[in-house]
Amino acid sequence: MLSRNVAIVAFAIVLGLVAVWLGNAYFTGVEQRQQEVAAANRLARIVVVSQDVAFGTPLSEQNVRLANWPQGSIPAGAFTAIADVTRNRVALRPMVVGEPVLASKVSGTDGRASIAANLPPGQVAYTILISDVSGVGGFARPGDVVDVLLTRNLPGESSGPTDKMNDIVLHSVPLIGIDLVADATKSQPAIGKTATLQVSPTDAQKLALASQIGVLSLALRNVADKSPVVPATILPRDLSARRVLAGASLAMMPASASPAARAIAGAGRYLAPRHAQPARKRPPASAHAAAASPASSMTIVRGVSPTEYEVRRGR
Repeated sequence: MLSRNVAIVAFAIVLGLVAVWLGNAYFTGVEQRQQEVAAANRLARIVVVSQDVAFGTPLSEQNVRLANWPQGSIPAGAFTAIADVTRNRVALRPMVVGEPVLASKVSGTDGRASIAANLPPGQVAYTILISDVSGVGGFARPGDVVDVLLTRNLPGESSGPTDKMNDIVLHSVPLIGIDLVADATKSQPAIGKTATLQVSPTDAQKLALASQIGVLSLALRNVADKSPVVPATILPRDLSARRVLAGASLAMMPASASPAARAIAGAGRYLAPRHAQPARKRPPASAHAAAASPASSMTIVRGVSPTEYEVRRGR
């Protein structure tokens, strides 16, 4: 009876060893065939993720694999050995199945998913205070691009507490964190108290100074918008509806309009009421008027229609 049990155990061990050998032979054959295909088609073998990887996920043999890749289009920073990726590294950016694992997307061998490891050379991270209003109502999230606006008091002793001015301090700045969240996949609106921006050291100095002399706020921008920004300082007088109407009149004015008419419209003057009154008849010219200097003209804009009037000036 004992010998029979020993024989069964021995048979099971032999069967298990055969199964392991066959499995290793199969997977080794698959790997060899892939290498042969890569060599025949002049392909390289690089490390890609085999399943979706979130921010901060440790990389292991369970979520990465080798894949064939055209040699002429290998991304910069790609890994060619799985051991180089699984050496205590974590993902600094979310990655999807089949995406190459790059050095810029993973941490160092210390295994820390930190913002510092994700900063390009020559860039720093600087944090400013925001609120539900200055933070675009919570719609500004990590991965977005923002403009930084500064609202402060007008300089000068004669300016009052309500005399303000606004400037664009920084334009098209990457937003890398809201509060303690740096994951770009978390796109749901959320109210934060701080915003961490990716800036140059000089821009960080600007933000440090600006935060002491006024209130900073964010303006959300389209990531694909590369249009240049014309620096402009907005003052309280620029909020007037008359200046807005005058600017619209200038934009709608035909190119044939006289320079004087365009100058008046651009200066923000609103010289006529909505319903213009007809011009008064001029009295007969007197002897003194006849001896006046040559006549000049003045242009008055009513809406978008310029009208020229003759003006005489005495000696």
